[in-house]
Formats: sequence, C-alpha cells, structure tokens
Amino acid sequence: MAKITLIVSLIICLIIDISAQKLIPKFDGEVIKHKYYTLSYNENHELPNWVFYFLTDDLAFGAVDRKDAFRPDPMVSTGTAIKADYEGSGYDRGHMCPAEAMSFDSLAMSESFYFSNMSPQSGSLNRGKWKSLETSVRNWAKEKGGIYVVTGPIFKNIIGVIGPNAVTVPGYYYKIIYNPGDEGAMIAFSFPNEKANKSLENYIVAVNWIEDLTGIDFFESMDDDKEEILESISDPALWGLSGQIVTFAQVSESKNVQCNAITKKGERCKRKSKEGSDYCWQHQK
Repeated sequence: MAKITLIVSLIICLIIDISAQKLIPKFDGEVIKHKYYTLSYNENHELPNWVFYFLTDDLAFGAVDRKDAFRPDPMVSTGTAIKADYEGSGYDRGHMCPAEAMSFDSLAMSESFYFSNMSPQSGSLNRGKWKSLETSVRNWAKEKGGIYVVTGPIFKNIIGVIGPNAVTVPGYYYKIIYNPGDEGAMIAFSFPNEKANKSLENYIVAVNWIEDLTGIDFFESMDDDKEEILESISDPALWGLSGQIVTFAQVSESKNVQCNAITKKGERCKRKSKEGSDYCWQHQK
C-alpha cells in the first residue's frame, strides 16, 4: 500500500508540474516552486503576488491533520515575513493556498505554512466567507475532477503595514478557479479585507477585472481567443451558484473601490476611486 501511495504521489507531482508550466501566471517577482504549489513573491510587500495550485478529485479531501508550523520560506532569496510580524497585529495569518487543500500529503500540509503563502487577513473574513469559499473550491475539485486555483492579495486601498518587516495589509483579496473540462469555465471572486456579510454570489467578478487591478496576466499561455472568452465573464450557473452572469464591463462599472485618501477629520474618504486609481476625483491630485 505504501508503494502504491508513493507512486500515486509522484504521478500527481508530475501532473502539477506540467500544469504549472503551461498555465502559470505572468508577473514580475521571484517565482518559487514548492512540491504542490507555486508562488510569485513580492519583496516590497512581503507577500505573494499570487499562489497557484492544481487540485484533483482524489486530493480535495485528505486525511492529514493540520499542524500549525508557521515559518519563513527558505526558498525565497530575500527572506519572508516572520512570526513576529503577525503577533499582536489583530490580523490572521491567512493561507493563500489553504492548509485543508493540502491535507492529502504531510509535506504539502507542512509547506502550506510558509510565510510566503500567508497574508494578513481580517479574522472575520478568514474564518468566515473566505473559509466557505475554500470549502466550495474543494467541492468543485471533487465534482469536476480537477481544477486550477490562483489566489492572492490586491494592492488597492491598502490598509497599512504590520510587524518589524512592514508586511502590507491589502485592501482586497482575489481567488480565480479554472475548470479545464469540457469547453472550460472560469469564475473569480474578490473580497474586501473585512467581514463579508453577503452571499457568495455577491463577490463574483470577471477575471479580466482582477487582471486590471493587479497587473497580472493569468493563464497567459492559453489560446488568446479562448482566454478572452473565459476571462471576460463568470457564469455562476456553471459552478452550481445562483445569480446572473457577471461580465468585465459590469464589474468595472459597479465595483470601483473606495477612495484611499484620509479626510481632514482623519476618516477614510467614502467616495469611490476613479478607474485605474486609488483615489476619487477630488483626492486624485
């Protein structure tokens, strides 16, 4: 049985490595390849730009117990955040590649606790709607046979920094899921870094919208025509969710983020930022 498990594990590693090479996002930053997931590290923010992994139906619900072995990532040449950065900060050490998704293998579980895979998340988000989405992702992997997942922070409406290494606290997070089966389907989600009270459908966006905000080219090696179709819309029905199809144009119109300026009263400006900017029309100057 042990030999069979080892062979299966090696085959999975090969599949993941081939998949990552073909569909890995395109963006600046040091690319780190761990055994079961790949990430791009942003030294300026001490956070990942993106974390990419492939999850099959056989891997979605493993039996390895969670062990909170948070530690720096030795593969990042410039060093990562450390435990002291998060202690007393009021923010969770939010996994970008979830520990639960890595519970099929003890090494996968262990590597998911590198600080290169962490980002400061509001506890009410991390343990609330974000956790629900992570569970949905594993269910989709089980249902569809295999999916690709890309997750990371959006460096807009930055809340501040924490710890001795000045780790950025992002204003938003994203998660993109791609099902290569049949004709293919993509869906994307964006959450503000705060408690999410609405249903999951309310956080659906188009992949192209996230590309605009992050500057990341997701699935850049995919055929251009296919990529444009998949990234311009998110159809909830293809993922067992309710709601209307969300297009790039719709989300660009309705989801401009809050202005990043501080008013004379010391409060956050309540206006929406202009497209492509962190500030509203008044504070853009």
